[in-house]
Amino acid sequence: MIYSKLGHTNIEVSKICLGTMTFGEQNTEKEAHEQLDFSLEHGVNFIDTAEMYPVPPNSKTQGLTEKYIGSWLKKRNNRDDVIIASKVTGPAPDFSYIRSSLKIDKRNIEKAISENLKRLNTDYIDLYQIHWPQRQTNYFGQLNYKYSKENANEIIDNLNESYEALNNLVISGKIRSIGLSNDTSWGAMKFLEISKEKSFSKIVTIQNPYSLLNRTYEINMAEIAEMENIKLLAYSPLGFGVLTGKYINNKPKDSRLSLWNRFNRYSNKNSKDSTLKYVELAKKYNITPTQLALSFVNQQPFVTSNIIGATNLSQLNENIKSIDLILDEEIISEIESIHLSQPNPAP
Repeated sequence: MIYSKLGHTNIEVSKICLGTMTFGEQNTEKEAHEQLDFSLEHGVNFIDTAEMYPVPPNSKTQGLTEKYIGSWLKKRNNRDDVIIASKVTGPAPDFSYIRSSLKIDKRNIEKAISENLKRLNTDYIDLYQIHWPQRQTNYFGQLNYKYSKENANEIIDNLNESYEALNNLVISGKIRSIGLSNDTSWGAMKFLEISKEKSFSKIVTIQNPYSLLNRTYEINMAEIAEMENIKLLAYSPLGFGVLTGKYINNKPKDSRLSLWNRFNRYSNKNSKDSTLKYVELAKKYNITPTQLALSFVNQQPFVTSNIIGATNLSQLNENIKSIDLILDEEIISEIESIHLSQPNPAP
């Protein structure tokens, strides 16, 4: 396994991070514990979760993911062996069952962290992230930026309040570091500006989508990662499983895309066409499409950790083993040719 620091901190995380959003929906508590055991045995010390998980989110299962991780931590008594990242939910009309108000303010952040810690059976979280911004902007695949009708001063006031609340959690020891998720270059730079003005704990990571089908992070966020040492936690590196190639001819029974339409973001025609080319490329070099896709993400210099997810140990094993494959210049050149023929088919 390869390990690196979270930004300026001394927190060392594995290049492969275990994503857990299936725990409580597609995976039972027993299966969740098996995945956690297997990951730790194979050098993965980084676990990513969120208060709204599992996904798809609903009122009956909300919080189960963290509870399953918490019961594993209690059973194994190994809190010091793992690095845990979690998130506070952003505003959304469908999630009123989490809190009546999902404004990202001091009150809600403090309430959220209290519940996070309780479910996780721990007294601290290593990395705490805002799951998505409160302001109107482009995330979750939204394109064509629309000028916001929100008051700019109110947006900035909210960022200051939320950042101060997170910084206070660092001071109190409830969290060790702060990160963003599904955010933009403006959001990242604004948080950096505030941290310098007020001497707040600097954000260390941004968790955004990144894969062979969505390399929009490279356009301007990668420069921030390099210049400010705020690296990427890449999620959906397999495009909801599309890049494995298993959806080329049909949707396997009980797979995520066959169960829920909300995961069709990576299933448009251009994505399917590009995926087919990547699958053929993997065959040419006698590797699996999964290995190709994950190894590409692993090798990016702006990536601190690659968040993989699985519903069974066979998938998990293949995903973790991607760390052992180094793509040479020849195959990278062919990847770039495919990318240039249809850039970012699933932003």
